[in-house]
Amino acid sequence: MAIAITRTDPSACERRRAAARARDARASWRMLAPALVLDGRSRTEAAESCGMDRQTLRDRVHRDTAEGLAGLVTRSLSGRKPMPISEQMDEPATIVEPGPDPEPDGVVRWRRIDLCAVVEPRFGVRYAERSMGQLLRRLGFARLSVRPHHPQSDPDAQAI
Repeated sequence: MAIAITRTDPSACERRRAAARARDARASWRMLAPALVLDGRSRTEAAESCGMDRQTLRDRVHRDTAEGLAGLVTRSLSGRKPMPISEQMDEPATIVEPGPDPEPDGVVRWRRIDLCAVVEPRFGVRYAERSMGQLLRRLGFARLSVRPHHPQSDPDAQAI
């Protein structure tokens, strides 16, 4: 059973030429599949010859009908936000070196999870704990740290 393509302005021959000019192989296959359907091949045969299944071919034909050949090129994906640029990469060092302030930060020593929570609102980038650890190692910080000093401890009482 053939799919009815309502947009026939680029002929099957023109679609093959566009597919040959395409730099992206996957986009080329997407352009060839509707050309095969225009030639009268079945949906199954056209899909298998272009390395996709029938439902994918159907989706491609609908996109081709709506947007033309431009709709079949590979689109860039939004993906996750990029990591901070190199000037910003050094800023976590300025956060870590002086240590946390218990009042606003709510911690007496930095953990990776705490640093992730501080970096996210500041840069708009969400780090995983593991990625934060890698960043800290690149900045020259060791995993071990000194025992934190409680802000309300009494040094005289400890000496006794």
